[in-house]
Amino acid sequence: MRLLARVGSLRAVVAVTVGFIALNMLLVVLGNVTDYSTNEEFVKHVLAMDTTFGEGLKWRAITSSAIVTVVYVAIIVWEAVAAVLLTAGTVAYLRDREETARRFASAGLLMVVALFLGGFITIGGEWFAMWQSKDWNGIGAALRMVTIAGFALVLVHLNPKRATAP
Repeated sequence: MRLLARVGSLRAVVAVTVGFIALNMLLVVLGNVTDYSTNEEFVKHVLAMDTTFGEGLKWRAITSSAIVTVVYVAIIVWEAVAAVLLTAGTVAYLRDREETARRFASAGLLMVVALFLGGFITIGGEWFAMWQSKDWNGIGAALRMVTIAGFALVLVHLNPKRATAP
């Protein structure tokens, strides 16, 4: 019964959830580094707005290869820092360091939300009109990450004493 109480605890649920998001972000970074050109191509097309319709917003397009590289490397670094914070949070949860775990997990999850909601949905989706592209529209995937990270943020900030009260 003690094992069941531990495995079914809020801390265990949060540790597993944050751990899988950390793993996801680590795999995203690995994919971006090992398949650099494919994912850079995505960033290049979104910034260039070359598959969007209408001409009214094309003044926003960025076609400089140097800027594309800077943006893409910044995305990878941001994802890597988020992955490290989430991993540290997971380890802290497993070591029963609740407050430290919450801080690391919150910071990492906030970085995920900021990247996917702020970077991909808001800037990519609206400023660069990514939603108009049939080939280079990452809004669905970004929304999935925002939803998962947002759900995890709620879990992280639940009061464990209230969650176990009768």
